[in-house]
Amino acid sequence: MTDLKDIKGFAFDVDGVLTDGGIMADLEGQLYRTYDSKDGFAVRMACLNGFPVGVITGGRSQSIRARFKTNGIDPEDIYLGSRIKMEDFEDFCSRHSLRMDQVMYFGDDVPDAEVLRNAGIGVAPADAVDEAKEAADIVSSRPGGRACVREYIEKAMKAQGKWIFDAQAYKKKF
Repeated sequence: MTDLKDIKGFAFDVDGVLTDGGIMADLEGQLYRTYDSKDGFAVRMACLNGFPVGVITGGRSQSIRARFKTNGIDPEDIYLGSRIKMEDFEDFCSRHSLRMDQVMYFGDDVPDAEVLRNAGIGVAPADAVDEAKEAADIVSSRPGGRACVREYIEKAMKAQGKWIFDAQAYKKKF
């Protein structure tokens, strides 16, 4: 496992990681998710302080792209409809000239297991499936959708002295 001080980027699944896994649907088939604002703030802090951040999800809803664009994530780093997550993880790393061992990845289910094993630090929420927990380096004390992403983005950035809130830069960017 990579040291927290060596993490240079973050990537994550959405459903079950940044949400509790629940999805509501209306009669037209529009899907709705609930996100934890503490996770969103951590993602903004990472972007604000120069960390590349990627979303690799099987979800296809454009609302996912809209949500994370407001958090500062480059739309090209939002991989919707991902079926072989390792391929998208490799693309994310390549786009940012990162080695896989420099990226912390958060995942909660079977499609995430390969990425969890290959990332520098793989993190699974407390309520992840067994395959994800076994593949991860760390199992968060928090369940998906309840700031498990915040917990480890903050730890990695603090270990590097980069958990710095600049109100003026924040106002300008967000």
